[in-house]
Amino acid sequence: MTDNDISFGVHAVQALLESHPDQIMEIWFQKGRRGGRVEKLIEEARDSGIPVKFVDRDRIERKAGSEQQGAVHQGVLALVRAAKVYRENDLFALLDELDKPPFLLILDSITDPHNLGACMRSADAAGVQAVIVARDKSAPLNSTARKVACGAAETVPLITVTNLARTMRDLQERGIWLIGAAGEASSNIYTTDLNGSVGIVMGAEGSGLRRLTREHCDALVHIPMVGSVSSLNVSVATGICLFEALRQRTQH
Repeated sequence: MTDNDISFGVHAVQALLESHPDQIMEIWFQKGRRGGRVEKLIEEARDSGIPVKFVDRDRIERKAGSEQQGAVHQGVLALVRAAKVYRENDLFALLDELDKPPFLLILDSITDPHNLGACMRSADAAGVQAVIVARDKSAPLNSTARKVACGAAETVPLITVTNLARTMRDLQERGIWLIGAAGEASSNIYTTDLNGSVGIVMGAEGSGLRRLTREHCDALVHIPMVGSVSSLNVSVATGICLFEALRQRTQH
């Protein structure tokens, strides 16, 4: 059983149980830890035919990764089937099957699993059809990312590519307009047309988009800010960009 095969925390396991119960092999509950949400989860798991096991706290903490993570598992841990790994060929097969204009999220050098999970969660909520990352410049879709994603890791394909710039060129050849977020850009996200076939490109907090990634964007935009801080967390910025695109794409 690898780190990719677990999900922990009441909310994360609840979301997984509601969206993909077939992915859950077994759920562990901490002995002696009960309460309304936990009782409801136990009942739903049993109703779905999922085996339930009551174990000591330290066993859950060992499986969750470390004692430092013990405060967030909330006494609940699910053993799940590993998330499918998607590659370049899967991306273009997915695009060929779409019956609506592509809406993609490209993440450049997002190496924090918490940020990856939060971006996946926003992508799912905004209707993104796939999230694309570079194989060597991305956080893994591990248990931490899956917990933060709250089920989105099972609904939105995370596609790992070997060369992000090359994949971006391939997407452009398919008529997909790539919009990169950059603080110094003159255009802003709210005045940019995000309808049609679009990919939103986000870089790491602080360093932003890498040079090659930036050069392969069709346009760069910034998020207007009026406060004293100079930047936003990448997952927050991603959510803003995706939901502005969703607003535009659903107002007609």
